[in-house]
Amino acid sequence: MSNTKNHFHGSDLEKIESIYNIKKEEIINYSGNVNPLGVSKKLLAKLSNHVDVIGSYPDRDYTALKEQISNYTGTDFNSIIVGNGSTELISLFISMINPKKALIIGPTYSEYEREIFLGGGSSHYYRLKEELDFNLEIEHLKNNLTDDIDILVICNPNNPTSTSIYSEDIRKILDHCKEKDIYVMIDETYVEFTKEMDKITSVGLTKYYNNLFIIRGISKFYAAPGLRLGYGICGNKEIISKINSLKNPWTINSLASYAGEEMFNDEQYIQETRDLISTERDKIYNTLVTWNNIKIYTPTTNFVLIKILKEDMDSHKLFEHLINKKLMIRDASTFPFLNSKFFRFCFMKPEENEMLLNELYTLLK
Repeated sequence: MSNTKNHFHGSDLEKIESIYNIKKEEIINYSGNVNPLGVSKKLLAKLSNHVDVIGSYPDRDYTALKEQISNYTGTDFNSIIVGNGSTELISLFISMINPKKALIIGPTYSEYEREIFLGGGSSHYYRLKEELDFNLEIEHLKNNLTDDIDILVICNPNNPTSTSIYSEDIRKILDHCKEKDIYVMIDETYVEFTKEMDKITSVGLTKYYNNLFIIRGISKFYAAPGLRLGYGICGNKEIISKINSLKNPWTINSLASYAGEEMFNDEQYIQETRDLISTERDKIYNTLVTWNNIKIYTPTTNFVLIKILKEDMDSHKLFEHLINKKLMIRDASTFPFLNSKFFRFCFMKPEENEMLLNELYTLLK
């Protein structure tokens, strides 16, 4: 067992391998929030047959890739911008806005605050209330959207709370932000895992609001973080043009571009993923809600946030116990407003979920 409190991201398998002397290939990663089906077998076959694309520069405008994304999202081709993962697009949009003051709905992903800080701006959090199960109070948020705020950042569904905001409520927020000249950036990384995606996604709202920028990637749903492919959707052509002017050419390599042209058509993989996650989400929730020593927050996407109520257990101890059994959860104490009683895990294949639940029951009963 480690003598110091280490905190790990889902991608930190090499660090864990070094500290705990466990081969990373043997770790079941419930922390990464990645599709448990792995990369589509159909896509892998196509990539192996077209690996020669790395011998050519990609199309500077990524026309075929954007056409596929346009078809997949049902939005205008000219509203799409692609980047080297969603992280590049977060950075580019924030650089273009150059906000002096940002409001971030949290607890949430730390990269938003980091990018705002790097640009010389200050970040302030709108705190989701634990007593409301981390669900957003729309009217209360609007009261906190003052004239001095330049950008509102929303992760929807939110990481780590697994809560979602319906697009009808996003519209209310956008109306208010429009009046205040506030840009809104929505990260929809996890929206494809939700049961009510059509009611949650704000892609359709980009036709009506020129202050809205939506970000998505392929790391989680398509289980391809190594390809580093992300895309943004914005109905404001001036914003798209400005971001393109900031971008370096060819930030997406030829193999990732080709993969993006193919993966969004794999309807069988998409449906299998949604069916698996929906089934496992319901099963796990219905199991955990009966336990006395935890508080489970209703999940809407492919992971769940849990609070430990047992006095002699915390998220660090839980992590240590589990990692020594080669099971990796996320100690959520590093997220804003959460403490050492919170942890998060994502839904994997049924047998892996059963394995984790059995271990959790032993430790938390």
